[in-house]
Amino acid sequence: MATEPPTGDPVQDAPRVEAARHSAAGLPAVAHTLRVAQRQMGLRRTARTLLKVNQKDGFDCPGCAWPEGDERHTAEFCENGAKAVAEEATLRRVTPGFFAAHPVAGLAGRSGYWLGQQGRITQPVYLPEGADRYEPVTWDRAFGIIAEELTALASPDEALFYTSGRTSNEAAFLLQLFAREFGTNNLPDCSNMCHESSGSALTETIGIGKGSVSLEDLHRADLIIVAGQNPGTNHPRMLSALERAKSAGAKIISVNPLPEAGLERFKNPQTARGMLKGTALTDLFLQIRLGGDQALFRLLNKLIIETEGAVDTAFVDGHTHGYEEFARAARAADWDETLTATGLDRTAIEQALALVLASKRTIVCWAMGLTQHKHSVPTIREVVNFLLLRGNIGRPGAGVCPVRGHSNVQGDRTMGIFERPAPAFLDALDKEFGITSPRHHGYDVVRSIQALRDGDAKVFFAMGGNFVAAAPDTDVTEAAMRKARLTVHVSTKLNRSHVVTGTRALILPTLGRTDKDVQAGRRQVVTVEDSMGTVHASRGNLTPASPHLLSEPAIVARLARAVLGPASTTPWEEFGRDYAAIRDRIARVVPGFEDFNTRVAAPGGFALPHAPRDERRFPTATGKANFTAAPVEYPRLPEGRLLLQTLRSHDQYNTTVYGLDDRYRGIKNGRRVVLVNPDDARALGLADGAYTDLVSEWHDGTERRAPGFRVVHYPTARGCAAAYYPETNVLVPLDATADTSNTPAGKSVVIRLETP
Repeated sequence: MATEPPTGDPVQDAPRVEAARHSAAGLPAVAHTLRVAQRQMGLRRTARTLLKVNQKDGFDCPGCAWPEGDERHTAEFCENGAKAVAEEATLRRVTPGFFAAHPVAGLAGRSGYWLGQQGRITQPVYLPEGADRYEPVTWDRAFGIIAEELTALASPDEALFYTSGRTSNEAAFLLQLFAREFGTNNLPDCSNMCHESSGSALTETIGIGKGSVSLEDLHRADLIIVAGQNPGTNHPRMLSALERAKSAGAKIISVNPLPEAGLERFKNPQTARGMLKGTALTDLFLQIRLGGDQALFRLLNKLIIETEGAVDTAFVDGHTHGYEEFARAARAADWDETLTATGLDRTAIEQALALVLASKRTIVCWAMGLTQHKHSVPTIREVVNFLLLRGNIGRPGAGVCPVRGHSNVQGDRTMGIFERPAPAFLDALDKEFGITSPRHHGYDVVRSIQALRDGDAKVFFAMGGNFVAAAPDTDVTEAAMRKARLTVHVSTKLNRSHVVTGTRALILPTLGRTDKDVQAGRRQVVTVEDSMGTVHASRGNLTPASPHLLSEPAIVARLARAVLGPASTTPWEEFGRDYAAIRDRIARVVPGFEDFNTRVAAPGGFALPHAPRDERRFPTATGKANFTAAPVEYPRLPEGRLLLQTLRSHDQYNTTVYGLDDRYRGIKNGRRVVLVNPDDARALGLADGAYTDLVSEWHDGTERRAPGFRVVHYPTARGCAAAYYPETNVLVPLDATADTSNTPAGKSVVIRLETP
């Protein structure tokens, strides 16, 4: 099959709409996976590559961070994981000739989908000041340009070092070490835009900003609540874990404004029965109004407290703090207000309560449907309250389960990619390397954009990702990036961020997860941490796309030496040629990584310690798990308005668009659609197939507009609508963020629909 990239941009604003599906995976997913993989890689390369995905002797999927069990299927990947692998292992190439033929202005007019389909970048390229297109540049010259700009800054804090979740532990550790030796904590990362609210809430309440469950816990649970998450598209391998839990007798409650095919029925492509019949996963679907989750869990907590014998008093008395204040707030929860906030009826909530009270082991899983509201942090604190009440943290088969999106996004944070590092981490780093790290806090994503906009930051360096497309307030973000003196992107493929440049720009092509990494004649491995805190090795098996590529650790090491010069006593050259040397240093700096090289050599790696899970020990300020009692918040909806959530299509992972279909929702060949409940659409006079502009409205009178969306009548919760990002990122102003976490609030946007 053809592996040539498309030459013309497909039309994306005239989608076809079919009936939505009510099951996920199965034979259609297998067939689609193979078609996509063969188009990108060819038949032989497809087999060679996919059979190594998520295997103990293979490479970690560059898609989601869902963990693998000890026993693994030969095909240990999902449809979207295979698409991510195919795009990285593609035979398509972006050479210097491509850049010579395409001015940056022309590329800026292309869609993100078209840019990503062009293939792997083969050589470093440079956009000089005043030039209209990128040109080839040597690695030495590229590092020299970055060094020129960084050393000319008035302060190290005028530099920003952004990290995407796909970066390995080794590269992430080196990048934060370089940034701090250079003199800044400006280490924004993609966590700032997704699960920062989870980390903020969990650190305060249980003392560690990570989930407390293992894969085995999911298999042993009596009740699993999946809130604000669509695993069928975003974490498809999670469906296998839910299927196994169901077979062991677990009940599943889905809490979501949209019905999602994967949570309705899962047709497991790894078994004959699964392919033919599948498993109905959800026992109770709570079709909640956007932003009503805190109110739902608050009322459930009230009902638990009022049920004799339902509270685990031994656990509460022995392991928690703040119960009485929380209980007073919970008892004040009002049924009528909760029904308004959630859009649910009383019977549905009573059914949920019955399942909760019948469960001895409960897990709550969530994703960005909970983390990207203004009140996300108190919402997640309320989820923790819910679990603490019945002793469901530190018990096998129970706990908190924030499902991270990007592979190794959690590992990057563990390695020190954080703008607000703990003093103990900096003390250990300084002792190990003989440096003096800055102690003042750096910029997160939103503050980084503000700094660029205001002229307080002048150099932007990105290790992976697609910052411009992922960030909110698209026009403001792009204008801010264009004010930089230098923008640098370490990337495997083209994306929107490469064509929204500073005065000067560099693209530095790097090895991917699928590529064989050989340094100084020795094959290297990197490591990653999955969503449940297991660290394991990743080994690519393909010949790199070009002999001109450098690995991420090598790029950081050479950059650090170019900038810091011989005065730096850090052994950057050794780190660039031997990743085991990096892991030896990680072992002495990061708790839980002792004897790192030996332990990660074991098949499947090792689990990091987690005090709440392992010991029921809570390293909080009080020394116990903390109940909280925040006021209940939910969005108020003016007359004639809807609440919009931004979401992914099925042919998409984060900002990477693999295709123009959303098979499970019945959307074909288009992305500019808005899903609206038919009753709401009729009340607004919007026929199915009509075109409308989305206009967001904010409390300060600010408005943003996204034009030209096709209305699709769809069974969303009443008063709610949904549309894909990044097309709708323009609707979220830069200062519309979650309290405490500063995460962009893209999940409960008040909009009006205007006919053009």
